[in-house]
Amino acid sequence: MDLWLRESQISDAVMTYKIKQTLIRKKTKYQDLAIVDTYCFGKMLVLDGIVQTTVKDEYVYHEMITHVPLFTHPNPQKVLVVGGGDGGAVKEILKHPTVERVVLCEIDQEVIEQCRKYLPEISFALHDPRCEIFIGDGIKYVHEHKNSFDVIIVDSTDPFGAAEGLFGRSFYKEIDECLTENGIFVAQTETPFYLPEVVKGIYNDAKAVFPITKLFMAGIPTYPSGFWSFTLGSKKYDPQKVDLSSSVNINTKYYTKELHKACFVLPKFIENLTK
Repeated sequence: MDLWLRESQISDAVMTYKIKQTLIRKKTKYQDLAIVDTYCFGKMLVLDGIVQTTVKDEYVYHEMITHVPLFTHPNPQKVLVVGGGDGGAVKEILKHPTVERVVLCEIDQEVIEQCRKYLPEISFALHDPRCEIFIGDGIKYVHEHKNSFDVIIVDSTDPFGAAEGLFGRSFYKEIDECLTENGIFVAQTETPFYLPEVVKGIYNDAKAVFPITKLFMAGIPTYPSGFWSFTLGSKKYDPQKVDLSSSVNINTKYYTKELHKACFVLPKFIENLTK
């Protein structure tokens, strides 16, 4: 008998994946956690029935959520990741030679532990001495660390349930205070095909706080619709105007210096969400 994972994050659409093996499934303090091995995408982290990352396509999401803000900032040294317990964002951040310290703030310790065990291809950078792991509430951590980080990456689950507080104007005001004077933040902000009003609302909340707010896109096969948005808020530096000609070359599979600018060129229906 075939075993299939059926993701129904979107009420009127589902995504399905044929499973080779369930490596672990357990109920943590915060959510249902599973790591499965699939035929199409290899090993896959699933939280509350929603695909978070896979070994086959993780590089798209993790490269875009990190390299766009880190190459926009001229000298990122201190970086905070809120969420991201799989370690993929940390892996990409530590490719930047200016980065001296990364704090990973993850509320669910089980995500970190199980990803270290079953997804070492993604999580290996969590062992790097430049990475500090804090287990706790990201909202509280941001509130308690004013003027502390050059870049903040909100690598959270979707803006429903437990993660809802990581989206919205009040949290973005806290992020603004947690950033240094020239700081930049970025967050994953859902799919404009299925959730256009969510994308629009998050963008407007960020725009109310940050003088430079931009929406950019990436193609991620295992996320609903395959077309995913990110919102960047910056106090000073415009990601579309930054000079990348002398920036350091790093090893990537998706991000390029040309794509850095191109990803902000939006299809008309998405551009309309920013107006």
